[in-house]
Amino acid sequence: MQFQGTADYIADKDLMVAVNAAIRLERPLLVKGEPGTGKTELARQVAAALGLDLIEWNVKSTTKAQQGLYEYDAVSRLRDSQLGDVRVHDIGNYIRQGKLWQAFTSPTKCVLLIDEIDKADIEFPNDLLQELDRMEFHVYETAETIRAVVRPIVIITSNNEKELPDAFLRRCFFHYIRFPDMETLKRIVEVHYPGIKQSLVQAALTQFFEIREVPGLKKKPSTSEALDWIRLLVADDIDPETLRADAKSILPKLHGALLKNEQDVHLFERLAFMARGQGK
Repeated sequence: MQFQGTADYIADKDLMVAVNAAIRLERPLLVKGEPGTGKTELARQVAAALGLDLIEWNVKSTTKAQQGLYEYDAVSRLRDSQLGDVRVHDIGNYIRQGKLWQAFTSPTKCVLLIDEIDKADIEFPNDLLQELDRMEFHVYETAETIRAVVRPIVIITSNNEKELPDAFLRRCFFHYIRFPDMETLKRIVEVHYPGIKQSLVQAALTQFFEIREVPGLKKKPSTSEALDWIRLLVADDIDPETLRADAKSILPKLHGALLKNEQDVHLFERLAFMARGQGK
């Protein structure tokens, strides 16, 4: 079972090596990188390439590890008991399966995505150590143990918003998705917009990488934002020559697709003002 990328996802050699190593080791693959570099999409493409089902667990700041295993709905059971519902005699009717339960009981191998694990509190990764290591957990309400029928491929993403515990890191195979270089980003653009004019791609990406290198930028534009921006340039039929036609105007065309906070917009406005002053 080898992942070699897909027609819709440009994966470099190091990333493919990491995916396949995690599969062979039967360890979770922890993927870090800037937002918008394709971490979540990687799990979807691995599932598609290997012909496996995908189970997604999108972590939020309020998510608890227990929710990935199961939840016992005691409130519903109490209400049904008051109404005389016969379902109340089987506690299993009030056990809600979590994403890990679904992955463990899948009759065939699947891909389990635990997306943005760093959004949850610091105890979240630690609370999943044993379950991800042993591929089993105990349901106390029904006194049963849920074991993985077939060990799933586990892909965990992190935006590096907080450090993950060492004990958790030891159990993972790690890969950092570096921001793509110019040539790789050209290939990604071509995948999303086949037949796009290369002169526009060259001009747009040249300006895009220059924007990312501006000192003091609070949020560098990501790969997904570059794709959105180029899509707008194509839709508006922007002439590549006009992207940098006015040397005194540094604020890029359709900059709302690239600059996502007022501090960065003000930064470019100040740079434009300084450029105009130097041009006088």
